[in-house]
Amino acid sequence: MKNILFLNEKYGNWILKITFSISFLIIAYYHLSSGFSMSTDSARFSLWADTLIKLNFNFFDFFLIEKTAIRPHLFFFSVPVFAIALCKIIFVNNWQYVFLLFNLLLVFFSLMIFVKTLRKLDVRPIFISLSLPVIVISVDILVWPKFILSDMIYAFFVLLATYFIIKGILKDKVYYLQLFLVIILLLASRPSSFPVIFSIIFFIFISKYHFLFNSKIILLSLITLFISTPFVFSLLFSIIELNFNGARVDFIVNMVKAGTIIHDRPETWVDIPNNFIDVVNIYFLRLINFFNPYASTFSVVHIILNIIQLFVILLSILIWSLSSDVFKISNKIFLFILSLSFFVAAFHSFILIDYDWRYRFPIILPLIMLFPLSLESFFKR
Repeated sequence: MKNILFLNEKYGNWILKITFSISFLIIAYYHLSSGFSMSTDSARFSLWADTLIKLNFNFFDFFLIEKTAIRPHLFFFSVPVFAIALCKIIFVNNWQYVFLLFNLLLVFFSLMIFVKTLRKLDVRPIFISLSLPVIVISVDILVWPKFILSDMIYAFFVLLATYFIIKGILKDKVYYLQLFLVIILLLASRPSSFPVIFSIIFFIFISKYHFLFNSKIILLSLITLFISTPFVFSLLFSIIELNFNGARVDFIVNMVKAGTIIHDRPETWVDIPNNFIDVVNIYFLRLINFFNPYASTFSVVHIILNIIQLFVILLSILIWSLSSDVFKISNKIFLFILSLSFFVAAFHSFILIDYDWRYRFPIILPLIMLFPLSLESFFKR
């Protein structure tokens, strides 16, 4: 075992290259053999792309075509609509297959960023190689890239933001220009990008003022936030219900009043709330269910793969908490990725957790990144 862990750098890199290639080919083969998938949102993106083409890619006019009380401004869909429009112009009837290939290209670059980030941290190639199969069996990775949606684009930009944050941690600086550009792209990819942007700004702020980065303090702070957030959300719900109205507000309020946990997954719903504590319970269940590996309609294989992924992430946090004092830079990285995951989970717990945990997908690669990093921390100890 020791000989494997302390492989010569040259052999370790070869193993990493082989594992990387096999992992990507398996993911690509799975999606290509499954084919692309269209959803209601996919059809909407397609119609918007047709409109953008008719407008000769004039985004100023495009942003004015559709203003509804519920749907966000069309700027927040600019990047995926632009990508679909290009695919339609160049490849006409085959545009969906090309968009799938584009998503797979983003998967490839995401894996490249994943590996490059960890190598910058001097994580041993063998540990990175061990983490790649976890990505391959991730249900999130095996579901969403095949959809004609913004998910893979958005997930790529989230990982890119993580890369620049980690690079900044290593250099003890903030890459303001790069992060600003990524933030613009995040905003133009999905309207629910605000928690990711908040996480970036939050981390820059606490890094600037050199707050104490201790694993126990970080975990205690996150646990405190996790427990207190449902109460805060319940208070906000009460204020919104009594003082505001409108289609967007009604949408949020009515989902809670119906006892909705996961959208379009009635098996996860609870009884209609009758008091403040019932509302707290709904928000608490939403937070927990954001990372839930189980649903009664999942297949056994689906559940097992989800459990493996969750186990690896929880194991990474445990290993880090026991060994972070040796590899102190990992404290900042864990803080960013865990706070990113929490803010994304909290935001969607308040607004909506979509069918099949779609909004969890963009934070999966950053979370799996914790596994090789925690192993490196442990063996440095």
